[in-house]
Amino acid sequence: MRIAMVSEHASPLAALGGVDAGGQNVYVARLSEELARRGHDVTVYTRRDSAELPDRVALPGGAVVEHVPAGPPAPVPKDELFPYMDAFGAHLGRVWDRERPDVVHAHFWMSGLAARAGARPHHLPVVQTFHALGTVKRRHQGHEDTSPPERVGLERQIGRGCARVLATCTDEVHELADMGVPPRRVSVVPCGVDVGHFRPGASAADTPARRERHRLLACGRLVRRKGYDQAIRALTQIPDTELVVAGGPPPQLLDAEPEARRLLRLAEQLGLADRVRLLGAVDPARMPALIGSADAVLCTPTYEPFGIVPLEAMACGVPVVATDVGGHRDTVSDGVTGRLVPAGDLGAIAEAVRDVLADARLRRTLGAAGRERALARYTWQRVADGVEEVYERVTARDEMPSEVA
Repeated sequence: MRIAMVSEHASPLAALGGVDAGGQNVYVARLSEELARRGHDVTVYTRRDSAELPDRVALPGGAVVEHVPAGPPAPVPKDELFPYMDAFGAHLGRVWDRERPDVVHAHFWMSGLAARAGARPHHLPVVQTFHALGTVKRRHQGHEDTSPPERVGLERQIGRGCARVLATCTDEVHELADMGVPPRRVSVVPCGVDVGHFRPGASAADTPARRERHRLLACGRLVRRKGYDQAIRALTQIPDTELVVAGGPPPQLLDAEPEARRLLRLAEQLGLADRVRLLGAVDPARMPALIGSADAVLCTPTYEPFGIVPLEAMACGVPVVATDVGGHRDTVSDGVTGRLVPAGDLGAIAEAVRDVLADARLRRTLGAAGRERALARYTWQRVADGVEEVYERVTARDEMPSEVA
């Protein structure tokens, strides 16, 4: 198939760890790579955010990234990109005049707007992956939500009007149903993990057996909703343990990062300055070793649309303690690969962590089960199988909504 991926802010070429560069970038990059490896012709359309970027860049696996002129050729926060989606969609329409794809796969709601605008004149089926929903963000962030006010209403329109919604977890299916998108129009295909890169035994000089303290690792974008402050507060009830946080800007720029300053200030106020370390951005090549150096990976967001970090930990054979939210409910099997705890319940977080840290045999058992679960359910090959099946269904035009067909 000729596949058009539309990912307006999350380029597969972006360096991970920034405020707007995380799991979606990984998903688009790895899915495109796997589909191209299978012989599909894959083009990823993402917004040009630098005048220095070439028009097209070939990815190692055979897919191509095309930079779309929409808005200034400079970095723009994703929540400020909405005004440029008409230009983005118009560009797609012109490109697809010359080279028509078989299926369009939009990532994030604004990509959905642009994809539908470009696809409509050509009667192309659009598959939509939201990656995060405005209703959930508004519920948890309230007045701190910086999304455009039109987001929730437009997500409803996109969900009802596309050929198929591809949800990444079962929790999202319920959210979509509340928005008026029937479950029969939704397919669940999770995110994946590179089980060859993230694996047990990745070399690390700093292993649990060589330290006097236990180590907890938290990682991801350095944004408030990831709940690193909850992890720090829980640490007051977890003795002889350090918390290492990986993610955010390069280490030399951490001092200028507001969230980093907030977390370090909190650690100092709680008397934990010597037990909390912020690493900043970590080279992806080093992440398996860093995960392997931890006794457990701690994921404490207040909400999480999917959450790739638990998968990476499980693939490395490291137990996970995660909040019982969003995609964590699918990926982490409570009592089997780790523990699920109520979000915001510091006592429950601390108790679960203490139980895991107190028993080396339990950690090995949870870690081994996590690796097995990652291999069975969350390889990129399994993800691509599910996505291919959705593409085949919509290109057969057996379930196209009237406003698309």
